[in-house]
Amino acid sequence: MSRVANNPIALPKGVETTLTDTTVSVKGSKGSLQLALHDLVGVTQDGDVLQVAGKVATRQARAMAGTFRSLINNMVVGVSEGFQKKLELQGVGYRAKAEGKSVNLTLGFSHPIDYVLPEGVTAETPSQTEIIISGSDKQKVGQVAAEIREFRPPEPYKGKGVRYADERVFRKEAKKK
Repeated sequence: MSRVANNPIALPKGVETTLTDTTVSVKGSKGSLQLALHDLVGVTQDGDVLQVAGKVATRQARAMAGTFRSLINNMVVGVSEGFQKKLELQGVGYRAKAEGKSVNLTLGFSHPIDYVLPEGVTAETPSQTEIIISGSDKQKVGQVAAEIREFRPPEPYKGKGVRYADERVFRKEAKKK
């Protein structure tokens, strides 16, 4: 049985929280985030420490408390440090260029792809084959990275496609005559 909810959440310097019965708001140098709480979960603040606990002693309340503790901790880390995902493009002629609030991708199709970034997420391209996606919301950053990867996932024979920087693609042997 997991005991994630028992761990307190330490608030770093410069992070402010606002608690109500139904929401938790976290504000820091990288932005501000809000989360609506479940009916079975309660959050208390003691100085610079947040504690998440179930309101009733049931299995579902304990599970939801652990989930919301992780979500609130991700919010605190996001507004203080931020999150980032790094993507790599592998293939002849595969290029990416970040322009304002969109990423222009050339992935071997007959047309270029313009991916518009959602609010709160930024992208930069240090080289033509690298994309760094960053933001304060962990879920949004991961979703944007997954959607860009979905345009051309890495294929197992030549390894061409869009992949995460730490991803290892299992390569298959080509068909023999």
